Amino acid sequence: MRRTRTVLLCIAGLMGAALPTGTAAGVETAAAAPAPGACVNSPGPAEGDALKVLTIAQQAQREFGLNSVVLRVSSDGREVLTKALGESMTGVPAEPSMKFRTGSVAIVYMGAVLLQLVDEGKASLDDPVSRWLPDVPHGSEITLRMLGSSTSGLHDYVTAPAFLAELEAKPFRQWTAAEVIGIATEKPLLYEPGTNWSYSHANFNLLGEALEKISGLPLDRLLKERVYEPLELSGTSNQYTPQIPEPVLHSFTSERGTYEESTFWNPSWTTTPGAVLVQNICDLDRSARAVGTGELLSAKSFKTQLDPGTIGLGHPTASCPDTVCLLTNTQAHHFGLGVIVVNGWILTNPSFSGYAAIQAYLPAEKLAISVTVTQGPKSPAGNSAQVIAERISAALAPGHVLKMR
Repeated sequence: MRRTRTVLLCIAGLMGAALPTGTAAGVETAAAAPAPGACVNSPGPAEGDALKVLTIAQQAQREFGLNSVVLRVSSDGREVLTKALGESMTGVPAEPSMKFRTGSVAIVYMGAVLLQLVDEGKASLDDPVSRWLPDVPHGSEITLRMLGSSTSGLHDYVTAPAFLAELEAKPFRQWTAAEVIGIATEKPLLYEPGTNWSYSHANFNLLGEALEKISGLPLDRLLKERVYEPLELSGTSNQYTPQIPEPVLHSFTSERGTYEESTFWNPSWTTTPGAVLVQNICDLDRSARAVGTGELLSAKSFKTQLDPGTIGLGHPTASCPDTVCLLTNTQAHHFGLGVIVVNGWILTNPSFSGYAAIQAYLPAEKLAISVTVTQGPKSPAGNSAQVIAERISAALAPGHVLKMR
């Protein structure tokens, strides 16, 4: 598959000056210490669990031919290892502070904000979408809960052949929300809303629009006030254009048949305007811990986020083939309200346009794993960041291996 269906997508460069090693008088000058809270490589040689993590990352970089592997692992909020391996571009080392696209992380945040608004009595999960978006086809049948849990029955525009052909031919095209939602809603529903499960990006485009109506705020401001600022995600921002703020982790891909840079391909199709995110690895780690502990939610809403009613759903039917309704949601492996739950881990795993990442948290061990990778010319298809996280989980939490299907 050329672009994943998880949910979840001027050249900026890394500029820096070399520090002098001495003064004119030959006096040695110490390198400047990183600022407190800076997102930098862990100091000193890796030992213990940090060495296990580092060895896994180094082996995977070689095995998969990755340009870069950037990761951060923390235990009970304490850093185990922060490390950037490889290069952003030729001759430009990857650094933990570099920003990259994080796609489906935005839908996790939108789900959390929806639950906050419900707690505040501003909406109900069982409100029909038509209450907030009266012109949406089938809006009286689809609820906010169904959008957040991807049980609406809406088609996924990302799998539409005409859309994929256009996206491949014109990766710099600016898509509007109306265009991509229209592709999904012009077809009949795959099933009666709420009776089955299938992933659709259209759910989260509509959810973003509904959140704006419920709150009366633009989505970028809503997410900033309710997520980025409370969690102090200083390296996280929405981008309305393909630009990524410096420093940038550059991406490359062979998905169009030729290995090429894809850093600034237009991500406007990936989700609602206002939630097209870039982040650094330290913010991804902080996000994983906050989401995995329910920090932004009441206890009741956190329970709903992890289990909004999807368990038992997800099966092929005459109108929804096994290429679409392909995930049977079980207690051990299911889609929540914007999140994925796998063997006790709470996660999301964005992958598109040469970027692949994962943020995952295991409450039982208070363990967070965040990884992003960029591809080399011979890197395999699929999300290699997810594979690295699985291997780290096996090393640090062998009783709770993060094994995706």
